[in-house]
Amino acid sequence: MTVQRAAGFRNGIDVRVRLRREGTRADVPVDGAWWPRSRDLAAELPELVAALAGLGVRVERFTYPSTAWQPVERRIAVAGRIVRTGAFTSMDPQLVSLTIEDDRRLDLLVVPPEADALTGVRALRLAGLKESSGTAQRVLAAAGTRPRPGGRPARQPSAPADEGA
Repeated sequence: MTVQRAAGFRNGIDVRVRLRREGTRADVPVDGAWWPRSRDLAAELPELVAALAGLGVRVERFTYPSTAWQPVERRIAVAGRIVRTGAFTSMDPQLVSLTIEDDRRLDLLVVPPEADALTGVRALRLAGLKESSGTAQRVLAAAGTRPRPGGRPARQPSAPADEGA
């Protein structure tokens, strides 16, 4: 099946990756956020690398939790160069790690692909705030989503109906 995608757009909003304003810091759990369209890294990784290149970040290596993503080749050609990949069972399923120039590391919160537009934008914004020091789970909870097994977003509990009304 072929899926048509508008480059860089999700629900009309052109925000797919956001980095913290002051850059990487060892004392914060995430350095930004990424909102992929699917769990298919072969399709998503080239877009992420291109978006980061537009921000002046050159990705050398991409590591991901094997429990949250479809497997991908160990080396992927992106924009005429090779990005190495690695899958690990011990990684937080809401994070991916990038090794960038000078062997620096970026940890990005992964906004679930199935998140609605408002939740996705909130999570990107919260993870990119200078004063944000929340874990991936806290950022996602504050944005209005809680990751669930199976890739389905959590539903907010509905109010019980009045039986006497």
